[in-house]
Amino acid sequence: MKLFYRTQGKGQPLIIIHGLFGSSDNWLTITKKIAETYGVYLIDMRNHGRSPQSTVFTYSAMVDDLFEFIQDHAISNPIILGHSMGGKVAMHFALAYPDKIKKLIVVDIAPKYYSVHHTAILKGLNAISLDQIQSRQEAENILAQFVSEVDVRQFLLKNLYRTNELKFEWRINLSVLTKEIEQVGTALEEGRIYDGPTLFIRGEKSNYIQSGDEVLIKKIFPKATIQTISEAGHWVQVDAPEPFFNTVNAFITST
Repeated sequence: MKLFYRTQGKGQPLIIIHGLFGSSDNWLTITKKIAETYGVYLIDMRNHGRSPQSTVFTYSAMVDDLFEFIQDHAISNPIILGHSMGGKVAMHFALAYPDKIKKLIVVDIAPKYYSVHHTAILKGLNAISLDQIQSRQEAENILAQFVSEVDVRQFLLKNLYRTNELKFEWRINLSVLTKEIEQVGTALEEGRIYDGPTLFIRGEKSNYIQSGDEVLIKKIFPKATIQTISEAGHWVQVDAPEPFFNTVNAFITST
């Protein structure tokens, strides 16, 4: 699958992979700083953003997409950074193609199983009848019945856009994400390791990476270090952009 992407900067290639319901757009602000030093590739994963849609939504398929992207663009020895679902893609890729990357950065996700916890979000998104709403505010009012956090609603509704015919459409493949949501939480299979330099970044206020997860992380990624960003939640790069950049930059420039 030919993924949509954006590029910024020059230098050591750094591929950034967004999380569930996200897109490359979510990373544009923080990337301005990162691109002062690195050649950044922001990609939209399948069924997200401006990339093609498919009924197949598995980590195996997303790893294949990423491999094809790297081959198509002749990207040599990239650093791969993934957030949340994108972090799972990055981990899977590192295990499948350890010789294709220089370093691995995983943001606020562990290699363990996560139970489905997006039920309210999916109910809210599916409750929005695109052929009936007249404005984005109407969509938000409906979503607010299911999702109380304003910032989460704003993040989700970035996927809503008007076509040239002024009709509302989703950039995400909502029907497939709803059907295949259990795929997102699947654990990495144990038995393989990636022994390259690896950094796990967690938000202090997030519960995605917990103290007991270090054992599993070290089992699969023996050279991993885990760093916590103070006062940050799951969207670490948004909550604490400067500490996030400093942590990423220090890891990349370390030997």
